[in-house]
Amino acid sequence: MALYSEKVMEYFTNPRNVGYIEDADGIGEVGNATCGDIMKIYLKIKDDIIEDVKFETFGCGSAIASSSMATEMIKGKPLGEALELTNKAVAQALDGLPAHKMHCSVLAEEAIKSAVKDYYVKNGIEYDALLFPEFNHDDH
Repeated sequence: MALYSEKVMEYFTNPRNVGYIEDADGIGEVGNATCGDIMKIYLKIKDDIIEDVKFETFGCGSAIASSSMATEMIKGKPLGEALELTNKAVAQALDGLPAHKMHCSVLAEEAIKSAVKDYYVKNGIEYDALLFPEFNHDDH
């Protein structure tokens, strides 16, 4: 059996939403010190809807595929729905990730949450701090 699903390979070799948004409303950056992966997510938001989303990821194929899939899953969605996106949903949409690569889908989830939090802070919007745990990846 192949290490990666066809969908992981598709989203790695042909990633969607790569790049940056110059006047982004929210920017989230997270990284994993152990594996070296870094994800940066940019959001363009209008009327509480994610109108556009881009990412820049430095990492393995699983990290790039996870970033790409996650951006596809939140584009056009309300912020509340984007905050509900889980790493398991990202991995499932990719038809699975190897156990030792699940942290890549976790980074994608956390980068989105970080970008939404940035948007809330920049705009003085109140939010539930419990939705945004501090991300510490030294234990992976």
